[in-house]
Amino acid sequence: MATNGDLASILDAVKNIVPTLRKNGFEAEERRWIPDENIKLLEEAGVFRMAVPKRYGGLEMSQGDQAKVIAEISRACPSTGWVTMVWMTSTWCATLYSDKAQEEIFANTDTRISIVFAPTGTLTPVEGGYRLNGTYRFNTGCRGAQWNFAAAIVEHPDGSHEEVMAIVPMDKMTIEDDWDVSSGAGTGSATTHAKDVFIPKHHTVDYGEVMVGATGDRSNTGATGRNYGLLAYILSEVTAVFLGIAQGAYELFVERLPGRGITYTNWTDQKLHPLTQIQVATARNKIDAAVSLSERWIEVLQKRADAGEQPTDEEKAIIRGQTAFATQLSKEAVEILYSASGGSVIKRSVDLQRFHRDIQGFSLHALAQLNANLEVQGRVLLGMDPETDFL
Repeated sequence: MATNGDLASILDAVKNIVPTLRKNGFEAEERRWIPDENIKLLEEAGVFRMAVPKRYGGLEMSQGDQAKVIAEISRACPSTGWVTMVWMTSTWCATLYSDKAQEEIFANTDTRISIVFAPTGTLTPVEGGYRLNGTYRFNTGCRGAQWNFAAAIVEHPDGSHEEVMAIVPMDKMTIEDDWDVSSGAGTGSATTHAKDVFIPKHHTVDYGEVMVGATGDRSNTGATGRNYGLLAYILSEVTAVFLGIAQGAYELFVERLPGRGITYTNWTDQKLHPLTQIQVATARNKIDAAVSLSERWIEVLQKRADAGEQPTDEEKAIIRGQTAFATQLSKEAVEILYSASGGSVIKRSVDLQRFHRDIQGFSLHALAQLNANLEVQGRVLLGMDPETDFL
């Protein structure tokens, strides 16, 4: 299923495997990790090369193009979409490292990197680098990743501290078999551990520099059209998962309608009931509104990247609020469709119930929290300081 490496061919390839990814959803949940077939099909479609720089054999596609593919995958299988989003955004994050580090990371152009932002590890300085020790929970995609980003606190001999992001070969970490959840079960977001792992100095970057794309020792800087604001970029890709899940749930609901009546009523065809018509229209409008909103922040991010600029703090704060709002609209659309699906929707054989559970669980992620993100946006809209470094 090799593609030509352009967006149209990758999207076509992904659309062709949607039935397989959706069929494998039950298996992914049962085994608590997406099937190997899913990974193989996505690799053949060119998905894992999308964020890899062209100079290393990748496709270096825009953030907007990446989001379209992530949404399409999420339309098929929420867990596979979430894992793809993590791997793709982490691959882009690797472009903020030194050229020397990138040459090692991108030796395999189908790069897959898991990531944990919480600094739950410590780095002890040693000759040539550091020793990493730590435990990292909710490490999405760790079972299929070649590398892992691990945030950690450097403990200097003089008692001072600094936060850095280290990249670690995944085979240097251990994976705990503890992922047993009711939402996103197929993401395999298990706990991972690092014990006395040597980290070369060039495999670390200052956390603050990563946030604003100011890391040095790399040649891919300036107006490359691909240097986005880190958190805004990640939030945009996270929201693409929610948009895809909502679109998939809409399709599943409509597919189940033919021949369905409304139990204990005289309605033998649910689609003829005005309430069903209103519910479908409301869900569709929420999804379309979320998609339209996403187009606005994608335009802002691309405009800044093309100019070789970082988004302003105001733009980043607004994107935080808008991505959370689009996520909420997507979740509300799925809730409407789920509640209109009758008692049989709770069967695990019905895909819609999994889409509903997954979007509920994913919406609890700290990056998707509605009120926290709207607060940041609201402060900026009112001319106040956002009072957070996470922009």
